[in-house]
Amino acid sequence: MKYLAVATCIALASGATTTSATELVGAVQFDESHAFTKALREFERVAGECSGGSLTFDLHLNSELGLEKDYFENMSQGIAVDYAIVSPSHMSTFSQKAPLMDMPFLFRDLDHWNAVMEQDALAPLAADVLQQADVRLIGYAGGGTRNLIVNKPVTTMEELQGLPMRVMGAPIQTRIFEAIKAAPSVIAYSEVYNAIQTGVIDAAENEAAGIEQMKFYEVGPEISLTRHAITVRPIAFSNATFERLTPEEQACVMAAGKAGGKLGRDLESGQDSEKLSAMESAGLLKTHEFTERDKLLELAGPVKRSYAEELGATDVLEAIEAVN
Repeated sequence: MKYLAVATCIALASGATTTSATELVGAVQFDESHAFTKALREFERVAGECSGGSLTFDLHLNSELGLEKDYFENMSQGIAVDYAIVSPSHMSTFSQKAPLMDMPFLFRDLDHWNAVMEQDALAPLAADVLQQADVRLIGYAGGGTRNLIVNKPVTTMEELQGLPMRVMGAPIQTRIFEAIKAAPSVIAYSEVYNAIQTGVIDAAENEAAGIEQMKFYEVGPEISLTRHAITVRPIAFSNATFERLTPEEQACVMAAGKAGGKLGRDLESGQDSEKLSAMESAGLLKTHEFTERDKLLELAGPVKRSYAEELGATDVLEAIEAVN
């Protein structure tokens, strides 16, 4: 797959020259071992080869240039950052529709999620982000399955009732978890560990990579397998930068974004269950099946539809649900 992408890029960029290279600045919150970083490295590799060396890259790791919300704001303004992976929730200040692509209970399973990415069913949302924020979504990484991180076992609707938990800032996150009878509140990601430790909340939600990196298992060792979301993490690219590139380089960036996103999805979706199993085998946490998941889907359904209607995106939701 990667060789085909490179060959396609080289063909597209046959007219590119290497006399004056353009350096692009990237940013990521993680180190070289993280799937996001590897996805961006693949983007750089494919775009660099495709452009014949006219595009070069300077990727800043470990939050050196701030956090994802900072990257997105910078890309929107055409300053400091040219490319990054950004959670859709951090795009909501600009595009109200963007968080729909990361909405809880949007995807039936991993096969459905992957089919949506491959069939470009998120294109209308990407178009809104481009219009509202002047940022292009050029590929889709992600693939972590999010579950509840709790300081006590939660396996039924009764045990979920009124559970104080942290959610991300996009309003749909709060609405969905209220609908399934939890008690959500928005807390900064960096404060989640301490909030559980001190009893401000009893739970949060995340995928295995986040649980491992932030050591959430130390304060929330009981993992409730709600499987309420499969992450979508777009590779974003500043449109101001994009418009300064040659047509051949633009074609390279678009093709490389797809290649980087595909690698990121393959890595993260494959690593997710492995990481969770490894932590459980090491005695760091214990997983619990949520026995009434059908009830979660039933309660979330009306909220998803209402949210899509408010955004004028009912057609997008229906298109995603119709993907086989």
